[in-house]
Amino acid sequence: MKTALVIGASGGVGGEVAVGLLKRGWTVKALNRDPKAAARRNSALAVEWIAGDAMRPEDVTAAARGTDLIFHGANPPGYRNWAGTVVPMLDATIAAAKASGARILFPGTIYNYGRDAFPALREDSPQHPTTRKGLLRVTMEQRLKAASRDGVRVVIVRIGDFFGPVARNNWFGQGLVTPGKPVTRIVYPGALKVGHAWGYLPDVAETMLRVIDREDRLAPFDRFHTRGHWFERGGELVDSIRRVIGRDVPVWRLPWSAIGLASPFVPLFREMFEMRYLWKTPIRLDNTKLEALIGPEPHTPVDDAVRATLTGLGCL
Repeated sequence: MKTALVIGASGGVGGEVAVGLLKRGWTVKALNRDPKAAARRNSALAVEWIAGDAMRPEDVTAAARGTDLIFHGANPPGYRNWAGTVVPMLDATIAAAKASGARILFPGTIYNYGRDAFPALREDSPQHPTTRKGLLRVTMEQRLKAASRDGVRVVIVRIGDFFGPVARNNWFGQGLVTPGKPVTRIVYPGALKVGHAWGYLPDVAETMLRVIDREDRLAPFDRFHTRGHWFERGGELVDSIRRVIGRDVPVWRLPWSAIGLASPFVPLFREMFEMRYLWKTPIRLDNTKLEALIGPEPHTPVDDAVRATLTGLGCL
């Protein structure tokens, strides 16, 4: 029986990874500053909650003792203080992996890339970001690559924008619809004719774990891209929401100009405004390398994925 430590098990990606590991028979530990409260909030998740702070290397190292895998899905909520938290948290995970010998599984984003890499993103595409968050993500991956040279095994699985039944900090649940309310309109960040890549979290987690299942074929430092739900026309996701709710609700454009004016005063708006370039051009992830390793990528039909997401958000 293998053991994993999931950092970020209360989040969307981490929660789905924990579920997938449990189904595979793994023992799963989860780090949280308040394990009793985390256990109450996530009562259906049969993991061992361990008290600790992801910013403290000694806490993460103690929690990771005896593990084979560390999933690092820690992100500050609401885009708050990325600069002061994400790199120290990753450094704590790297220290724990060095001590335990566990492989690090890290969910990557498309923030690493600038316009020179669009529209088709491959694992070896140049990373020239133009945003603060993009620069931080590049720094994190550079740290992981350096750690791999010191004996830490690392695999990065990159996804596009994500959605899912328990997804948090994402465009779908914080932009397209309003959680807890019936869908009366859809607010879309880009032009409906521009293609966009989305990842449905249960599919993303299963993809990551199929990669881990093939540990014997992984390099010490390996990267893979998931295709996810690629829409040649962004409006295809809007069409799916309408089909699921059974109503032809109006589509509103995200008020980028107002967000830009408010961004100096609202941290969330500032981070959103930086990311607007990702909605102006088609961006898709090339999963050729991934499917050479695991075969066909897991893919839930889009209407089923949207229905589960809206139900989880309390919109149905």
